[in-house]
Amino acid sequence: MRSFAVTAVVVAALASGGSMWATNSPRGPSPAATNENGTNVLLVGLDRRTGISAEDKKRLHVGGQECNCTDVMMVVHIAENSQRMSVVSIPRDSYVEFADHTHPRHSGKINGAFAHGGGDLAVRTVEKATGLRIDHYLETDFTGFADTVDRLGGAKVCTDTALHDLGSGLKLAAGTHHLDGSRTLRYVRARHVPPPGDLGRVRRQQRVLVEMLSRLRDEGALENPAAAARTAHKLLKSVRTDAGTGAQDLVRLGWMLGRLKAQQTEFATVPISEFGHRVPQWGSTLLWDKARSAALWAALREDRPITGDSRIRPSNDVPVEFAPASLRLRVTDPEVARALRANGYAVEFAPALPGVPRPQGPTVITYDPVIERYAATVAAALPGARLLPVAGHGQVFDVTVGTVARTVVKVVHDRSSVEGAPVHGERLRCPTP
Repeated sequence: MRSFAVTAVVVAALASGGSMWATNSPRGPSPAATNENGTNVLLVGLDRRTGISAEDKKRLHVGGQECNCTDVMMVVHIAENSQRMSVVSIPRDSYVEFADHTHPRHSGKINGAFAHGGGDLAVRTVEKATGLRIDHYLETDFTGFADTVDRLGGAKVCTDTALHDLGSGLKLAAGTHHLDGSRTLRYVRARHVPPPGDLGRVRRQQRVLVEMLSRLRDEGALENPAAAARTAHKLLKSVRTDAGTGAQDLVRLGWMLGRLKAQQTEFATVPISEFGHRVPQWGSTLLWDKARSAALWAALREDRPITGDSRIRPSNDVPVEFAPASLRLRVTDPEVARALRANGYAVEFAPALPGVPRPQGPTVITYDPVIERYAATVAAALPGARLLPVAGHGQVFDVTVGTVARTVVKVVHDRSSVEGAPVHGERLRCPTP
């Protein structure tokens, strides 16, 4: 039974990274945590290369300088009734106050807590910042992640556009792919592919986790203790638990993860109010949205769903990364032009020449590839529109309204929710052929 439970816990760590060290938090009740139900697991992926051979560094494309800090942090909440799993990613650059340790009290990037005091300080800092009680801590690294994915038969990922990232070594064509451990590692580490930065990266990690759990469940790898034990046997070389981790706790986690369907899982990233907050000695950091992050952590403490909570995601409008007013649009239809202007876009009405019929099919958005990163902010307001990059087009987006898909939806400038809003796991799965 212990092997069965460990297997399921390993699967929960797949999105963040690798061979795993688990420890049951031995400190007693946390003074910061109140009104808790369910179980909370902190998953940590380390940016550490100690012990990795030169050959493996090249194979995994992890030859850079290590920081001995946490590169990935996820809080996994298992509902008390075992009918829901909520996963919240904490961006590595989040600026928080560290828990008490040997240094004078200070704040910094949350990924630095591990460098200052190892896993214990990382756990206590998360508890201090969130008010959650962390029941289990799981620590991962690069090589174990790749090995684990290989032993589990690879990972399924999908992308609408080709992805190329020099930093992680990712090269992926558009479409659905079945990747080995090395390529999956590159996928979850990529930071310079659309959508860029940590929010896009952690969403990709969440997508891998959803697909992995769904496939193992569909294949029957976790359906009963015997099947799960066979799955666990594949992972023994990259998994170890400390003596303090209770078998009863792991069994509960194992049964929970083995039975859950994608629609019973939720994924989110901590809401951010300020990107690029400059701090001496720490550089560019992220500030959490105080009200929305507090509502998020309160929901987990009270064992409530995080999807559909208006305090966490206050608007039903479509979130966009850039302020609409910063983008110039030329629009051929007067009604569509008025609706886009009401959304805050800088719009010029530019009717088609006399006698030129409206194009058949969907609306077309023409733009210069140089401003590619802003195209999604325009397309978000025009569902069904087709993007058409044309070199040398200039700094204006031309919106040629077609005979279909003329709807304009309301958007809101909410960068934090573009890739971080709470969603059910089913929303993150690859489309069914």
